[in-house]
Amino acid sequence: MALQLHQRTGLCIGWSTFGVNGIRLGALLDALGSADLPPADAVLLSMGVNDTTGFTPRFRFRRQLIQLRETLATRYQAPITLLSVPPMDKFSALPAPLRQVMGWRARQLDRVYQVLAARNPEDFRYLGYPTVSDPALLARDGYHPSDKGYRAIAQALAEQDWGLPPP
Repeated sequence: MALQLHQRTGLCIGWSTFGVNGIRLGALLDALGSADLPPADAVLLSMGVNDTTGFTPRFRFRRQLIQLRETLATRYQAPITLLSVPPMDKFSALPAPLRQVMGWRARQLDRVYQVLAARNPEDFRYLGYPTVSDPALLARDGYHPSDKGYRAIAQALAEQDWGLPPP
């Protein structure tokens, strides 16, 4: 995505990630307490699947997002960009009816993102991206995007308005 943002804007884009497989938002907050994060002009949050499968209540998810903003506010002035929670009803690895239940829960958490961004644009912004449902864009596990799928997601996200200056 950094390369695609650079190609679109002509800006020098540095990229750093902080992530833990299987982590939920509450555990991320704990991990950030001791993390040495680099300076950044933007923060992108891709969370929600593990909170969906762990049935994190919406009120707690919302509260944790607000806490995340408060935790990062002294270091990062820009709004946190919330990437849409993937539509889990499209995850072919999940059997029915579990797939439909997880899809319903994912939509609920995604709605938390959308409402927070709409009500608090100085703190959050929301970016959606196309559903990765084409089997050619999925990894063998049927759950995660493949390399090609991640590139397609990155392309779709890079084409959106990030508030960066034009090339």
